[in-house]
Amino acid sequence: MSCLAIISRRATRGVKGFWRDDSAATLVEFALSIALMLFLLLGIIDFGRLAFHYVAAEKFVQHAARIAAVRPPACGGVPETYTRGTAGDGPRFGTSCRAGVGICVNPGPITCTATPDDPTSQEVWAFLQVALPDDATMNNVVFRYDYDPDLGFLGGPYVPLVTVELTGLTFDFIAPLSELAALIIGETTNMTESLGGSITFPALSASVPGEDLALGTNG
Repeated sequence: MSCLAIISRRATRGVKGFWRDDSAATLVEFALSIALMLFLLLGIIDFGRLAFHYVAAEKFVQHAARIAAVRPPACGGVPETYTRGTAGDGPRFGTSCRAGVGICVNPGPITCTATPDDPTSQEVWAFLQVALPDDATMNNVVFRYDYDPDLGFLGGPYVPLVTVELTGLTFDFIAPLSELAALIIGETTNMTESLGGSITFPALSASVPGEDLALGTNG
């Protein structure tokens, strides 16, 4: 048998043996299993953080609205008392604003963002920030004061419906979930990409009736 034939037969055996060799299959399976386990573990941690911040923010904003309701207005332009509306001089002072149209002036909704130089904003922010993601700022806190004729009377202290709202809050994932998901399924898709970076919370708000906005107890 010629040397060329021997080499050819050995080469053929080597190729067949290579295709039948499964000694590295365990390593591949191990890599995929580790990726899946890491994805589940880190996903539990990150989504647990996400749930904590969302629930905490939701609860804390309810208490923040209560603080704002008993403090001076954070926004400028909120009246101190109910003044006469379009009904003229007919209604007496002490008449409920809901007694008729135009009894009291409706200043409309008054909205503003929390500012560092406002005491109410400072107090509300100091309470909220412990429950919010690290990149949250006072710009995420919005106050709104809405007129409600059921809450006051002509000449009495202005008692609006006070709302504290959290907007634009973002949550950053710290685990490489998108890369792990792409490794597990073998390709990068829009779904795997959505697991990385950051997401924005929906707006969270709570409203309570104001309590004279710290102007006294005479009404």
